[in-house]
Amino acid sequence: MKNFSYRKVILLFADIFIIVVSGVLLNYALSLIGWIGPESSKGLLYYLVMNVITCILTMLAGGAYRRLWRYFNIKDYFFCGIFMAIGFTLSFLVLTMLGRRPRLLFWGSFFIVATVGILLFRYLFKRTFIDLTDLGQRENASRTLIVGAGRAGQMILREIKNADYDPKNPSKNLAVIGFADDDILKQRVSIGGVPVLGTTPEIPKICEEQNIQGIIVAIPSCEEEEKRKILSYCSQTSCDIKVIPYISELIFSDDKQLISQAQEIKIEDLLGRKPIEFDRRKIKEFIRGKVCMVTGGGGSIGSELVRQIAAYNPEQVIIVDIYENNAYDIQQELVLEYGADLNLVTLIASVRDYDKMESIFRKYRPQLVFHAAAHKHVPLMETVPEEAVKNNIFGTYNVAKLAQKYGTDKFVMISTDKAVNPTNVMGATKRACEMIIQYMAQTSTHTEYVTTRFGNVLGSNGSVIPLFRKQIESGSPVTVTHPDIIRYFMTIPEAVSLVLEAGSMAKGGEIFVLDMGAPVKITTLAENLIRMYGKVPYKDVQIIFTGLRPGEKLFEELLMDEEGLQSTENKKIFIGNQIQIDPDELNRKLDDLKLVADANDSEKTVALLSDLVPTFHHQA
Repeated sequence: MKNFSYRKVILLFADIFIIVVSGVLLNYALSLIGWIGPESSKGLLYYLVMNVITCILTMLAGGAYRRLWRYFNIKDYFFCGIFMAIGFTLSFLVLTMLGRRPRLLFWGSFFIVATVGILLFRYLFKRTFIDLTDLGQRENASRTLIVGAGRAGQMILREIKNADYDPKNPSKNLAVIGFADDDILKQRVSIGGVPVLGTTPEIPKICEEQNIQGIIVAIPSCEEEEKRKILSYCSQTSCDIKVIPYISELIFSDDKQLISQAQEIKIEDLLGRKPIEFDRRKIKEFIRGKVCMVTGGGGSIGSELVRQIAAYNPEQVIIVDIYENNAYDIQQELVLEYGADLNLVTLIASVRDYDKMESIFRKYRPQLVFHAAAHKHVPLMETVPEEAVKNNIFGTYNVAKLAQKYGTDKFVMISTDKAVNPTNVMGATKRACEMIIQYMAQTSTHTEYVTTRFGNVLGSNGSVIPLFRKQIESGSPVTVTHPDIIRYFMTIPEAVSLVLEAGSMAKGGEIFVLDMGAPVKITTLAENLIRMYGKVPYKDVQIIFTGLRPGEKLFEELLMDEEGLQSTENKKIFIGNQIQIDPDELNRKLDDLKLVADANDSEKTVALLSDLVPTFHHQA
């Protein structure tokens, strides 16, 4: 009874009073109308004492006094009634054994009146007296659990306690119900009047028992692995989750509260690996003062490439994209941020148009080319394989040849893990692109060609995350192709930083591969995303398994068996050994493939693509 507060003592004595008064009044009323005789009054004292003992002990054992009565809900009222029924039953049995068995009419009526009185007292006390106090004002505040009872957690507690109540926005008001902390010495103690309710693995249980609505993770100094585990526990609840950033990202000032810096949990926080660190000094030396061209510069990867390049003081940035809306959006974003400080050129053009691309190379003479233009949607490319070939393979070949012709220093191509042992047309075309880049590296006398390969990018065009978000927000079931499907994931900034650092260290012909840690199960990703919306998977939002799509496989690979693996200065970036390409054979097969693709012959296109890429095992 260490944390037995005076409020709970008041509630206990109120229950005793209600039981006693109920018995006395009921005995008097029933005697008055002649339903019971004077013998009942003689045994009344025994009845009252025995009932008080059994009912109060039963309520104590059942935990009726552990909950703050102002937060009682329907389940708590129900269990109070159950505890009273058990108490009355026990006292009836004891009295019967002692030879003082009460009349069933009186006993049944006594149970009903006492139980109704106890439940009614709780309800009325909550709805009237509490509403007149400051506690009552905060009744609608969000019940909050703070994870971490250290300095940051205590600072947040003080900020919440000192915050003015906002009656116009009750949902923005917070009421800290407890802490969760893994420090054994802090278990079941009170900090600032708020109890430590358990450890981080107990977070789901605590949130359910205490009706927690929001969680604030306040451990800014924790390791990434520890943070990931904590967020995994938090994501098993339906609570709104916010995270205090790392110490290095916090702003400490008189006018900047800690709680105001709390951020919404992001899906990338649950990836299962640490964020990749990059050598930004090396990237800056690579980019600064250079004319940089980004093909597909309006896409998700291309636009992030443009953003990061712009931050490293390039001589000029050239955006090339066939889709004018995306190109316009990134152009306006950069104009707003940099104004005249950035020499920005935005061009609408297709990499499939050799003559147009040549006019661009001739005019701007890019020193660095980042080739991100590609068709990437796996199922769509299965239906029109000739378009994937035209855009991905021959678009890449066009830009790569022009880079050599016009003296580009470095050419960096964006590839994908789907190029490894491809089972779909899109992956096979990207593998063919890798072969072209390695061929160009073998024959080039000036331009250094490099490929960067990574897995799925969170939030990119074609990623599952935007689709899942749309499905959840529209109230539709979330669709996953297979319960066991897994993928490697990284964030868009990570993917782009890999591209830039790989370009800075490239000597020509390498395929740079990122160590992306453990693969992520798509089902788990969907479940976590649903929980982040405050919903319960399979209950509030269903997950439907639709079956593998054409060309899709359960597991993606990042490295060809024959490539080997070589480490780099960055422990998270590896190089696949260059594979020798027979130039005559490659060009002959490309010529044949171009003829059937231009003729829009889908069947022959897939057949010749399989001949060009020996590791392509098509799963139509």
